[in-house]
This record gives sequence, structure tokens and C-alpha cells, in this order.
Amino acid sequence: MRRRVLLLVGATTSLVLVAFLLPLALLIRDVAADRAVQAATVRAQSLSALVATTDAAALSLSVRQVDTDATVFLADGSTLGATARRTSLVELAFRGTSATGDVPGGREIVFAVAGPTGTIGVIRTFVPDARLTAGVDRAWLLLVGLAVALLAVSLVVADRLARSLVRATISLAAVSHRLARGELDARADPDAPGEIGVVATALNGLAGRIADLLREERETIADLSHRVRTPLMALRLDAEALGDPADADRIGAGVDAVQRAVTQVIEQARRRGVDPAGGCDAAEVVRERVAFWLVLAEDTDRGVGVDVPEGPLPVAVAKADLEAGVDALLGNVFAHTPDGTDFRVALLAREDGGARLEVADAGPGTDAAAVRRGSSGSGSSGLGLDIVRRTAEQAGGGLRIGPSEHGGLLVTVDLGPPP
Repeated sequence: MRRRVLLLVGATTSLVLVAFLLPLALLIRDVAADRAVQAATVRAQSLSALVATTDAAALSLSVRQVDTDATVFLADGSTLGATARRTSLVELAFRGTSATGDVPGGREIVFAVAGPTGTIGVIRTFVPDARLTAGVDRAWLLLVGLAVALLAVSLVVADRLARSLVRATISLAAVSHRLARGELDARADPDAPGEIGVVATALNGLAGRIADLLREERETIADLSHRVRTPLMALRLDAEALGDPADADRIGAGVDAVQRAVTQVIEQARRRGVDPAGGCDAAEVVRERVAFWLVLAEDTDRGVGVDVPEGPLPVAVAKADLEAGVDALLGNVFAHTPDGTDFRVALLAREDGGARLEVADAGPGTDAAAVRRGSSGSGSSGLGLDIVRRTAEQAGGGLRIGPSEHGGLLVTVDLGPPP
């Protein structure tokens, strides 16, 4: 913007200066030429009376004293004063017509001197080009200097104005970037020049409204702790009342997992700004979550294939987020396939870092529309695959859905390496 303002002001000022100074320069040139011609004319006319009343010897001396560039052509053909040829203007003057004309090197002026019997002589004077343009070059130089000074002043003023506009615009953009990063306390300067101040005021209002909405959302999500505490406590008591200790421990572990998930959601909702995602060992997380779901797989007569390497596979996903993603994928297998359907979980290291998680089943399969948030064909919330997709994208990867080798569903999740 700054460069464009300078170009606009420079072009406008240049046009104005050209439109004003060019005619003025031509006028100065014409005035200088008219002044030189007028002075020569006055000197030549002063010789008219001498031509009519003075003899040739005295007239020759007077001509040289009055104007060294003047020449007197007499009717008898003699010439007095400066040496000059008999031009067409001189011949015209002998016929009684005084005239002025441009000749090589300057301007020629002739006057006819009339006597009792007709024209008795012609006075010719010559004004050289140097005298016609005397002082013009200096005047033009002054005009050029004035134009440069005016242009420089206009550019300096325009630069000051453009700098204030650019500074306000950059500041406004910086505030918008800070808001995009989650710094909701960032505010623009409403006193910025012109319309930028209006935009800054509107942006501040929008930031305040977003902060209010997020605050309300955080408080609403935080209220879940009070709403789910009583049902979870009842489930825990029911689990402890079971006769089989193994079932009691398993249900109690599930209740603890729900409690941890709810607590994590509440903590994330109460955090201000955007926290870095962190990282975790994908092999450890996948191994732990598969072990958790193996108990349910045995109860539903499902065959489980597990291919998880021993070594650590660091990925750019927080442990809790990856746990939630793996649980969503395995939960979909149990929710959308009939009992007895086999599935396979594989974790592979990617060549460019990170890991690739594959969950394949031998069920009826589904279409790619299931990845859309809220889309479900079995009465669930439809958020499982979308949660996995967002987790993968935040880690610099992605999610793909396709058919498995057994005709069921294959979900491939790419997770990028930690920075």
C-alpha cells in the first residue's frame, strides 16, 4: 500500500507540475525573445531621423555608436554599419513595408525610412539567438529545481501518510493473527486513520463476542463434571457390588476411563488459548488400548490380529488424544459389525517419520460418508471417525477409508512425527 500511495502521489504531482510549468517555461522563452526584439527595435528606430537628415560619413559613425548589429541600406546602393547581405526582407522594406523574420542564427528586423520622393533607406538590425534566449536557461533550471522540490515535498508528505496507513494496517493484521492463534485478549487500535479505525473497532467487537461465546462454552462443558459425577458414582457402586471380582475390576476400569476422559475434556475447555499438542509413543498407546478391548473381543467371539512393533514410534499427538482415537476406531468395529466378526490392528513406521495405524475388519463395510461429522447409520453420535480425522490432521497426517482385504472396512490413519 505504501508503494502504491507513493506512486499515485508522484504521478499526480508530476502531471500537475508538467501542466503548470511547461506553459510557464514557454512563456518565459517568448518573453525573453520579445524583450530582445523590442530593445533592438528601439535602437534601430532611433536611427530613422539620422538616415533622413545626416550625410553618409556622419551617419556611418552614428550607426556604429547606436547599434553595432545595425546596417543601413541607402537608395543609391551603398551600405553603412555592420556588414550584411541584401535579403528579401530588405527588398520588401525598399517597397515601403517594414517586417521581421527568422533567419539562420537569429532574427532580422527591417524598417523603411521614407523621404519626400519615396523610400530613401532601410535600417536592418539582427538579433542573434543567444540574445533571444538570454536568461531562459537559468529560468528553466530554476523551474526544474522548483518542480523537483515540490515533487520531493509531496512524496515526503505522502510517505508519512502512507506509513501511518501501512502501520495501522500491519497492526490490524497482527491483531487478527493473534486472535487466530487463540490470544483472545488481543485488540486493535480504534483510533487508526479513516476506515481502518472502523475495521479495528469492528474487529475488537468480534473478538469480545468470540471471547464471551468461548467463555460460555467452557463453563457449559465444565458443568459436565457435576452432571456425570452422580451416574459414574452409581456405576462404580454397582461394579463393586458384583460377585465376580474380575467383572468388578473390568467395569470399574471402564468407569475410571470415562472419568478420566470427562476430566480431560473439562481441563481442555478451561485452558485459555491453544496449547501445543505434544507427542507420545504410538506403539505404547495402541498396545495398551488393544489390550483393553481384547476382553470385550473375547466375550463377543471375535478374532483379533495385532501387529504393533516393540520399539517406540513417536508421533505429534497427545497421549489422551491418541487413546481417544484408537478407542473410537475399535469402538466402531464393535458397534457396526456383528458378534464374531474378526478385525486386525496394525501399526507401521512411516519412512518420513511418524506412524501409520490401520484398523481392518471383516464386517459388512461402510461408505466414505461415515467420516462426516454427525453422520451415522447405527443410531450413534456419528463423531467417532471425525474425531480420528481431526486428530490425524492436527498431527500433520490424514485419514483414509476403503475396503479391507476381507470385504469389510479398512481405516488408515497417518500420524506425523513430533517437531
